[in-house]
Amino acid sequence: MPKYLVVLPTYNELESLPVVLERLFAHNPQVSVLIVDDASPDGTGKLADRMAKADARIQVLHRDAKNGLGAAYIAGFRLGLSQGFDYLIEMDADGSHRSQDLVKLIEASTKADLVIGSRWVRGGAVENWAWHRVALSRLGNLYARTLLGTGIRDMTAGFRVFRADLLAKLIETEVASAGYSFQIEMAWRASKAGAAITEVPITFVEREFGSSKMSSAIVREALWLITRWGLKRLFRF
Repeated sequence: MPKYLVVLPTYNELESLPVVLERLFAHNPQVSVLIVDDASPDGTGKLADRMAKADARIQVLHRDAKNGLGAAYIAGFRLGLSQGFDYLIEMDADGSHRSQDLVKLIEASTKADLVIGSRWVRGGAVENWAWHRVALSRLGNLYARTLLGTGIRDMTAGFRVFRADLLAKLIETEVASAGYSFQIEMAWRASKAGAAITEVPITFVEREFGSSKMSSAIVREALWLITRWGLKRLFRF
């Protein structure tokens, strides 16, 4: 039976983590979980350690500081690959990604190298977003897929299942993105590598607990990197 590892980066997710894990295992009891905590001052890391002691499916990787979402995922991926997992999963720790949707992503992973839980394909949806957030996300994704030449509808999605052999290739070279543009870079790399990519419709729910980690600096980083990558692709420099 294939081995699945859910990588959950955390920073100040004390309220959400127990709820997310309870729901995750209720719908997907076969998966293992790696919590990658960036020295959360609210005690998330200590809670994660207690949960790991109580459930053998859970392990914890502690990092010294908050160094970006991309770096947290890379650290988790490298550990998971070294442990022989067949599939590695990206998922938010704030409750935005529904555990019942992961069932669909795992089912689709048997016929794809990368499965993306997509808000912007037919059947996908978002809940509790203002119209301007929907518009910004749609426009950002249009900009990214146009400049980078992919057919992926949701380049910024953070709910994904990677086949281990593909993921190992994607992170052989240094990943440039520190923030949320990491999702765009990884999708683009997978597309360039000729991976079989499937988008599965999901319902994205605005976080139930805590506050968003999104910032103007993260948006600027994404715009700059997409533009730079796109120009390099178009003009071959």
